Amino acid sequence: MTSWMHYNPVRIDAGAGGLARVAGHVPPWGDVLLVTTEGFVRRGQADEVRTVLGAERVHVYAEVTPNPELDALDLAKRRFADLQPSAIVALGGGSAIDAAKALSVILDSAQSAPLEHALRQGAGQAWDKAIPVVAIPTTSGTGAEVTPFATVWDSVHHRKHSIAGDAVFPAVAILDPELALSLPEKETLHTALDAISHAMESLWNRNRTSVSEVFAAQALALAVDALPRVLGEPGNLSARSAMQQASLLAGLAISQTRTAIAHAISYPLTSHYGIPHGLACSFTLPNILSEYLQQNEELRFRSLLTAAGGLLEGLDLRVRVAEYATVAQIDALRSEMFQPGRADNYVGVPDLDRFLR
Repeated sequence: MTSWMHYNPVRIDAGAGGLARVAGHVPPWGDVLLVTTEGFVRRGQADEVRTVLGAERVHVYAEVTPNPELDALDLAKRRFADLQPSAIVALGGGSAIDAAKALSVILDSAQSAPLEHALRQGAGQAWDKAIPVVAIPTTSGTGAEVTPFATVWDSVHHRKHSIAGDAVFPAVAILDPELALSLPEKETLHTALDAISHAMESLWNRNRTSVSEVFAAQALALAVDALPRVLGEPGNLSARSAMQQASLLAGLAISQTRTAIAHAISYPLTSHYGIPHGLACSFTLPNILSEYLQQNEELRFRSLLTAAGGLLEGLDLRVRVAEYATVAQIDALRSEMFQPGRADNYVGVPDLDRFLR
């Protein structure tokens, strides 16, 4: 019998009208830092949060961009170093939530540039405390609202880093499918592909447990059914809700297993060529799945994985990737695709010749 453990301390609050419930998860005292994007400021959702919490106590950081940058976050740390907020509210997709989680562990640092020091200079991570984060995802993909890591990017050196540790878990995740209704088609697809990647990579993962398997399988089943409906009917609230649940469950799975070879392949492609993360980590999944099914004839989730593979094949992912990089350009980055802690989580033997063909 294999030994395993499971831990996830995030309180999950799901249902419509999520922004109105923020105050119930934030201390009634002290300043609050709202981490979001210019789009949510422009569309008024940031003001809704400010009104609910009290505008005078909410300080807004709206400079989050896709793939949050190490240097930008260190700059934000210096900007808000004297704030000492009682909570951080993250409103947006995975990038906003990752930025909030990063700020939650670095704002109190004695270093003026803690990410530069810990990640770029290699001093190592020791995040032992954090400002509580209330995460409100507006996309259905990363599951960042329930994971103990945050992704930051170093465009200077074309590297991706993970801030990791129990302190990085958000305190609360507020799920409201209505916030995803206006998400454009391309972003809907790319983020959903990330959730599917998380679910599949958790199922063929060396670190999988009885609990993570259940989360991943249910996430994949929901996504296989919901994604075609969301793409065909963007205003379908039931489908949006199912896709949001799939993202959450896949996030709960990878919070235990982490991701595997498909994500390892993706990181240099996003860093060098700007391939959206969900697309970059999913276009190899059909080939990885084919090998995995051949090597494992008796699989508990074989029919589910086969259905997911069929869905992915029908989305022409290779054609979509070709809009950003050629086959030769992708092949040129092979040496950067074996990131430890990701590539070696795959239960099979990573074969880039087969996965990238």
